[in-house]
Amino acid sequence: MLSSLVSKYNIAGPRYTSYPTVPYWNQETFSLNNWRQSLLKSIKESNAKEGISLYIHLPYCESLCTFCGCNKRITKQHNVESPYINAVLKEWQLYLELIDEKPLIKELHLGGGTPTFFSPENLEKLINGILKDSELANNYEFSFEGHPNNTTRAHLEALYNVGFRRVSYGVQDYNETVQKAIHRIQPFENVKRATELARDIGYTSVGHDIIFGLPFQTLEHVKETILKTKALLPDRLAFYSYAHVPWIKGNGQRGFSDDDLPAPELKREQYEIGKKLLAEVGYIEVGMDHFALKTDSLYQSMIQGRLHRNFMGYTASKTQAMIGLGVSAISDSWYGFAQNEKNIEDYYELLNKNILPVYRGHILNEEDLILRKHILNLMCQFKTSWSNNSLYFKELPEVIMRLKEMEKDGLLIINSNTIEVTTKGQPFVRNICMAFDLLLQRKQPNTQLFSMTV
Repeated sequence: MLSSLVSKYNIAGPRYTSYPTVPYWNQETFSLNNWRQSLLKSIKESNAKEGISLYIHLPYCESLCTFCGCNKRITKQHNVESPYINAVLKEWQLYLELIDEKPLIKELHLGGGTPTFFSPENLEKLINGILKDSELANNYEFSFEGHPNNTTRAHLEALYNVGFRRVSYGVQDYNETVQKAIHRIQPFENVKRATELARDIGYTSVGHDIIFGLPFQTLEHVKETILKTKALLPDRLAFYSYAHVPWIKGNGQRGFSDDDLPAPELKREQYEIGKKLLAEVGYIEVGMDHFALKTDSLYQSMIQGRLHRNFMGYTASKTQAMIGLGVSAISDSWYGFAQNEKNIEDYYELLNKNILPVYRGHILNEEDLILRKHILNLMCQFKTSWSNNSLYFKELPEVIMRLKEMEKDGLLIINSNTIEVTTKGQPFVRNICMAFDLLLQRKQPNTQLFSMTV
């Protein structure tokens, strides 16, 4: 039955780390000044109450992983580190001048690229530069993405000393054939060493990222990876579908052909067997493609109804304002989105002129805000409601009609003023959200923009 549903619903669709999704941002109503005003409004409403989140993009990598869809710059020249750190700190100063009050930082995340490309000293310089003009929330959380091959004790200690307690390591798959295809050779021993180092130093949450649907990946490969993961028992896991989008990401994802990828039915079987094996040792599925032990904050946030989703994926708590620093980083004021220049030289050029390095964005209108809430509810809680009139919108009857077929297939339950996703329907939550995506419904793309939903 599952295989027939996969065949029926495996279509291209967004992952909904935002709404509206990036291809549907309205550039005509966006301006740098509008973005500034939306951020100031958000911080005025939320800074003293809940604080803000920071995402810092560190784009450098020494080698190219062919599965990766992130913005990156490949180099072995580490003299790029200091200029980049200085640029990010200058961007932060421009935001501080705009905010004109001491920000309260609740969350900070270093992503990439490869954050551990940077030396421990430069990472310390970056974080201390951010914190010197800020205050920390009582329950703040700092996290970073580490590469198991180059994350050293010095990296972990330096970041621990400035407040980091959570690290996630990119594992992907332990099979050598798969690793060669995605150009990411890292033995289990390297992951084990990096995981144990973090725990020895005092990190309270160690996560692993695992991908299914990779080139040449079989069901046995996934089983092997999950069994090795269970031996290390990370506190949380991202176990997610490989997003094959070579038309967007260029040559990086053209190191293998479509024929080398598992068929959709096998890909879903990989997920289901992985989920079963993880459940055996106490992992609980959180949202879409995430798992956590009951002791981890991600699980706690789910059962307390605080789970949130943004451009960083699922997070254990929500802040209304998130500022993205660094090349290609995306900021979110709740009322608007803004993305930085993707090219490092263009990013530097704007900062040299004391201009926030934003090149595109979107200011949300009333309809956007309502639909964003519904999609967030579905992605984080697997249910949504319009019992509160503020969440009703005139096209809702049309949305419900679009969902009737999924209700017949047992993927959701439609009540008088609520929709609940069933356990059977959770693998198809992206498809359910697409029914609420009025911008997508009004203008279907002429070319493929998104990865497949299942």
